[in-house]
Amino acid sequence: MPRLSLVVPAYKVQGYLTECLDSVLGQDYTDFEVIAVDDCSPDSSGAILDEYAQRDARIHVIHLTENVGLGRARNAGLEKAQGDYVLFLDSDDTLSDGALKAIADRLEATGDPEILVYDYARSYWDGRIRPNQRVDLLKSDGPDVFPLADRPQLLDLLQIVWNKAYRRDFISRQGLTFPPGYYEDAPWTFCSMISAQSITVLDRVCVMYRQRREGGNILKTVSRKHFDVFDQYGRVFDFLDAHPELARWREPLFRKMVDHYLTILDRPDRLPQNARAEFFHRASADYRARRPEGFQRPPGGRGHKYALLERDAYTAMAGATAAVKFRQAVRKSTRNALNRSKRSAMGVFYQSQLRLPLDENLALFSAYWSRSVSCNPAAIDAELARLAPHIRRVWAIRPEAVDQVPKGVEYVRVGSREYWAALARAKYLVNNVNFADTVVKREGQIHLQTHHGTPLKTMGLDQRKYPASTDMNFDKLLERCDRWDFSVSSNRFSTTVWERVYPCSYISLETGYPRNDILVNATSEDVRRARAALGLADGAKAFLYMPTHREYQPGFVPSLDLARVADELGPDVTLMVRGHYFYGSSPHVAELRRSGRIVDVSGHAQVEELYLAADALITDYSSAMFDYAVLDRPIITYAPDWDIYSAVRGTYFNLLEEPPGVVATTQAELIRLLGSNEYDGTDAAERRDAFRRRFCEFDDGRAAERVVRRVFLGEETPLPFVPFAERSHAPNPTQALELVERA
Repeated sequence: MPRLSLVVPAYKVQGYLTECLDSVLGQDYTDFEVIAVDDCSPDSSGAILDEYAQRDARIHVIHLTENVGLGRARNAGLEKAQGDYVLFLDSDDTLSDGALKAIADRLEATGDPEILVYDYARSYWDGRIRPNQRVDLLKSDGPDVFPLADRPQLLDLLQIVWNKAYRRDFISRQGLTFPPGYYEDAPWTFCSMISAQSITVLDRVCVMYRQRREGGNILKTVSRKHFDVFDQYGRVFDFLDAHPELARWREPLFRKMVDHYLTILDRPDRLPQNARAEFFHRASADYRARRPEGFQRPPGGRGHKYALLERDAYTAMAGATAAVKFRQAVRKSTRNALNRSKRSAMGVFYQSQLRLPLDENLALFSAYWSRSVSCNPAAIDAELARLAPHIRRVWAIRPEAVDQVPKGVEYVRVGSREYWAALARAKYLVNNVNFADTVVKREGQIHLQTHHGTPLKTMGLDQRKYPASTDMNFDKLLERCDRWDFSVSSNRFSTTVWERVYPCSYISLETGYPRNDILVNATSEDVRRARAALGLADGAKAFLYMPTHREYQPGFVPSLDLARVADELGPDVTLMVRGHYFYGSSPHVAELRRSGRIVDVSGHAQVEELYLAADALITDYSSAMFDYAVLDRPIITYAPDWDIYSAVRGTYFNLLEEPPGVVATTQAELIRLLGSNEYDGTDAAERRDAFRRRFCEFDDGRAAERVVRRVFLGEETPLPFVPFAERSHAPNPTQALELVERA
């Protein structure tokens, strides 16, 4: 039997769940179990729980067949708990280092009390940490163990369940369970605290209470569900009625009830406007029905609100609230005037276009800061033409790149009047990066963020931990991300990263990457055509070398002696070199093209054609590995500076330990691997298979269609995925040649 049981309910927390579980499993105290409850979560939370359970026998997963809400999900976990003590941890929060050992030590030192109350801190999305403002209540003054009557001020702590450890036999004896609905913590917490005979405290932060920027707290959602608070306090007072020996707590809990009701009324993000009067009247009825004899209202403004509630004086309360709102409106109007002044810098023309109606059949595309027609936006563009030809498709292109626009593609030059008109009036804005800060998100516009890779390196808010890698303004970043309506993902790994590092209120589309559809659907003729366009002869072997950008290098400085590698590989091997798009066409590589066995493909418009043409990929930390893996062809990781790269930029997993194939950390080792064909051996294939299953799980050749049907056609039911074992992919160059010759 474990000492501690941690009940962790999970619902739509895939972006935070791994961090939560890692904080538990990484504790130096090990005598615990985790009862994880998948509350029929529609995202990947349940799958994440199962993956952790497979790796650690201390995790037990319960999958509920319907969504029952936080309280009843906790009950389901509580029924399975076997520990001496039960702790509750919300699945977007984390334990601090050493928390469980500190809790266990305190329980032992105080003789196993019924309840242990410990401290927490609020952890904000922007990196701020705010300590509990009432931590003074947890100071160990006086006896170590006491009933609440000796320290009634503990009721002034935030009444939550996850800052306490409860002895399991105490829970059973009191018959404690969580009720359904909002504010389910209130009856559990109040009833447990007032009935416990032995309580102790721990003045140590054990839980980091995550303050999510968007969508994290259902209590901050405008809804009639806030009326549930009346039933919750009804349960509290029913408990008091059933336990006359606890009558002394009626007045303190009455104050808590009234304060809670007033808080809900004061918050603009709780009640619908047309429900406020009804809520007030019900709160007033509870006030009069439960007011203790001889009760004295608090002094000052708070007491005035008590008096209004007692008299059921909603009109007076609403008038006072309106006055406050008027002052707030004045301040908001001032801010809006300043914002309008700033927006005027965008130009009078853009402002005039923003006042015109949206064009419901216009889509504006951009990729890589409007440098090309490529990547996921280009694949979506092509599918949109097939499925919804009535929608006009226009690309935003920088003036210096218009010569690269394929024939037949309609485009507007960035900065032109046509560009600003399209930005202002297009119903759909599609990009694989963010549009500029000057772009205004109009009501009714749909922004589709496709991204342009699976993240190995840290992204978004996670980059704050690696200041040497960026000078990004993170507030501005999130303002740009606030415009997203949809975010495309090629795997669950990416989804969990995006939702955490870009904490905005968009919908994740787990569709696969549209740009990878061609890697699944291409024919042998497509492969041969791609090779012929690059001048690659039938039967010749071609390696594609794609190193990534390094923040600590000012330009493209290949870590390979390309001439030597080409010589070592021999005359029958061509080395195609593609610098990261940040560098453009590299003059360093241009010097080596004279050898005839090195081809600079840095300027090639469609990287997918390079993938089709290559027999194998050599890369370091580029997201190219995740796309190329769709082809199930050899991938060689050349990582001579892994320690530097991972320290400067930060990574989400150790590529040397979980590679998509063989790994070389020196040039000599790379040449040996390539010459021995070890890169295409059984061990490499097994690693590649595991990598593909993890990172190519949605890439079945229909990603673009899924995106178009959901975003542009409004279809809610997604296309089913082809089972992984049944998926095909483009033939490799040898297979393509054999198929053509056979035909």
